[in-house]
Amino acid sequence: MSINTDKSPFMGIGGEALKTFLDAKVAQYNRPEFIDNDPVIIPHMFSQKQDIEIMGFWAATLAWGQRVTIIKKCKELIALMDGAPYDFIINHEEPDLKKLLQFKHRTFNDVDTLYFIAFFRQHYERFESLEDAFIPEDGDYSPFRGLGGFRSYFFSLPDFPHRTKKHVSSPSQKSTCKRLNMFLRWMVRKDDNGVDFGIWNRIKPADLICPLDLHVDRVSRKLNLISRKQTDWQTAVELTERLREFDPADPVKYDFALFGLGIEERWGVQF
Repeated sequence: MSINTDKSPFMGIGGEALKTFLDAKVAQYNRPEFIDNDPVIIPHMFSQKQDIEIMGFWAATLAWGQRVTIIKKCKELIALMDGAPYDFIINHEEPDLKKLLQFKHRTFNDVDTLYFIAFFRQHYERFESLEDAFIPEDGDYSPFRGLGGFRSYFFSLPDFPHRTKKHVSSPSQKSTCKRLNMFLRWMVRKDDNGVDFGIWNRIKPADLICPLDLHVDRVSRKLNLISRKQTDWQTAVELTERLREFDPADPVKYDFALFGLGIEERWGVQF
């Protein structure tokens, strides 16, 4: 299904027509053919749950800039951990960390790398899955509590480097938390299409918030899915609430449609 990007027939129109259009775009882009050009290819290099979690989180964290570069840097990081991130993190000794001092991607440097490893080690010594890091102690998960609690927990190690805090966001900062929401989509969403993993069960697809990057923001505004002028956490919530009108159980599947329209079909570039 195609659509004129200059005079969209869906501008100002909602309901079934828009749902039908977006469902078709989900089917078009939620396919394994698109994995190779997306950072999600990084966790797809592994079969062990912990490796998928670790490199999924890292790939999402490093996901800014050109996708080709993001993938290249993630593969470099994997090589520095001897191709086995979980095993390296759990079993490394102090001298093994020296080679990681060379890793850098934009503002993410060796200090951040070493802290991530320290966090993962202490977490996996206590828990089997990274999902536990997002679940509040009382078990009552909500996106605001889950992401905010995760950031507090992530920086709970003694003498954490203050500079690393910029790489893990929280709704309380009014951030869209795009990278965390993308990581959660990968881990939580369940279907048979082979892109998202669906390896977590305590967080439900209905509880996810749509990752809101530049492309998704532009396309969503073009389709009148967003009315809020600024782009922040509440904007991501607003978008997700609109998407829930189309699929209450799995609203974030429409991330495939919105991102695909933005990055592949260049929607909104002439905004």
